[in-house]
Amino acid sequence: MSDAFAHALAHVLVHEGGYVDHPDDPGGATNFGITLATLQGWRGRSVTKADVRALTKGEAGEIYKARYWDSCRCDELPGPVAFIVFDAAVNHGVSRAVRILQETVGVASDGRIGPVTLGAVASARPAALVTEIAARRMVLYGNLAHFRTFGLGWSRRLMGTLVGALPTSLAA
Repeated sequence: MSDAFAHALAHVLVHEGGYVDHPDDPGGATNFGITLATLQGWRGRSVTKADVRALTKGEAGEIYKARYWDSCRCDELPGPVAFIVFDAAVNHGVSRAVRILQETVGVASDGRIGPVTLGAVASARPAALVTEIAARRMVLYGNLAHFRTFGLGWSRRLMGTLVGALPTSLAA
């Protein structure tokens, strides 16, 4: 496990916590942020809420690495950008996170990271990208139907992501 992934995963797990089944959450039952549908897709078979509850942190980490970190090609992004894109992928879905990144760097927004997106990211200042991605995520949150219920928590998560992505040396 790379240090960058371990750092980003630790951040996500702080915000995704343990087992939750909030009646207003459209994701339904989750554990470590892994939904029943995601776990079912990962395991390739039907699962129950009890299976979600029994999910281990280790298996959650494997899912996050394969389905989110690797899908966003985070190992090929600058550390701060990988950190916020990974968090966005977990929170908004991989395709939406990638589209936010692509819109931020001004390339075609197709939801898949390829050489054009990687090139545009490489030519930009990581701190500027992280700040712009955070701003775009805040607008997205504000437009969600459940913002009144979950908005403060989402805002806290986003502020923590911004702080975690930008070491003091980059923020200046």
